[in-house]
Amino acid sequence: MNYTKHILSKSTFVYGCQCPKRLYLHKFRPEVRNEEDKSQQSIFASGTNVGLLAQELFRGGVNAEPPDAFSYHLSVAKTQQLIKEGANIIYEACFNYNGVLCAIDVLIKNSKKWYAFEVKGTTSVKSQHIMDAALQYHVITKSGIQLKDIFIVHLNNQYVRRGEISVQELFTKQSIHTQVKEQQKFIETKIEELKKVVADRIEPVVEVGKHCESPYPCDFTDYCWKNVKVQETKSEREEYINKEYLNEFFSELQYPLFYFDFETIMPAVPEFNISRPYQQIPFQYSLHIQRTKGSELEHKEFLGDGVSDPREALIKGLLGSVGNRGTIICWNKTFEVSRLKETARDFPQYRIQIYEVIERVVDLMIIFRKKMFYLPDFNESYSIKNVLPVLVPELSYSDLAIQKGGSASLTYSELKNQTEEIQIHQRKNLLEYCKLDTLAMVKILEKINKI
Repeated sequence: MNYTKHILSKSTFVYGCQCPKRLYLHKFRPEVRNEEDKSQQSIFASGTNVGLLAQELFRGGVNAEPPDAFSYHLSVAKTQQLIKEGANIIYEACFNYNGVLCAIDVLIKNSKKWYAFEVKGTTSVKSQHIMDAALQYHVITKSGIQLKDIFIVHLNNQYVRRGEISVQELFTKQSIHTQVKEQQKFIETKIEELKKVVADRIEPVVEVGKHCESPYPCDFTDYCWKNVKVQETKSEREEYINKEYLNEFFSELQYPLFYFDFETIMPAVPEFNISRPYQQIPFQYSLHIQRTKGSELEHKEFLGDGVSDPREALIKGLLGSVGNRGTIICWNKTFEVSRLKETARDFPQYRIQIYEVIERVVDLMIIFRKKMFYLPDFNESYSIKNVLPVLVPELSYSDLAIQKGGSASLTYSELKNQTEEIQIHQRKNLLEYCKLDTLAMVKILEKINKI
């Protein structure tokens, strides 16, 4: 049997809808793609895992997935064969209509009617999901399968894991049949536009803009932005230091001072009991302690093992370290306090102690967010990563193996899959990163105090 090679796939169609230049570069200039982003790879892997888990909602299916990314014609043929043989549940059913290829996560035949289910690793239906599904609906129905309904299967953010994962409770099915049908004329028009982009082989002229990041980060931004003149100039805002506000801030600090920072992971599928999809799970903290004014700093820290639930050991360690008096200083109080409240909710035996700690928390970032202490070199930013090099240039995140919170989360998530030697090395990197977060607050506050 002869198979027509597809011109567009679902992913390239989505690229083209976002930006025709992205479609062109993907097809004809793959060598200019950005370097691989490890955190983005992790998101894709998480989505794949969610999709496999969702198959348990529809047990007994046959997988039509191709053996590799270059053999989708085999998947199309297998899908047609399974339909012909009377299969009622097909995973990764694949269709090619008029040069457009797409697969659907689950295709089900029930009472002689067909239903399609596309799985997403989000906690709600997004507008881009409707566009994806509209293309799938077009290709599937034009291939001769009349769909009675089409659904997005997404994670239920109200689900709380208790024991083994309950797949039926973890996922929510939402019909998008009406929205998808409304998009069909647009889909047909857009397909022809994007086929022309591919056929012409001429790089479209598209200015950079918000579409470079929405609805998905483009993987050709380095290429497209290379000739865009970036202004590295100082902010026009003048230096401003409100000494009255700063004096009031300092007057409310009570020794001992505890400089505190969390790091968290956000598993799509809850890994631990009493946790929800995408819940931020604290796995690490750093605590710099100054008992009295001018006294030497003490440092305490916690880092989970990468396997078991770290929360109870973490909160016990924190409560033991901060005692019942003294100010606890954070950078972005909202984040740390939210994690503490979630821990109090999930571990009610510590609720009273945790809320006593919350009452002692102050936000160092607010000085910079309100611009009560502002220097032009901050460039309108109040991120600690921007403030630190201006006020304390001798300290730098650039010297660390881990330089961002996202990288810390990914590193911790991967610990359980690493060799013992790599685990030791990565744990050292994680501790150094979190330690600098709290040391940075100490030094920034010292600098402000001197001024």
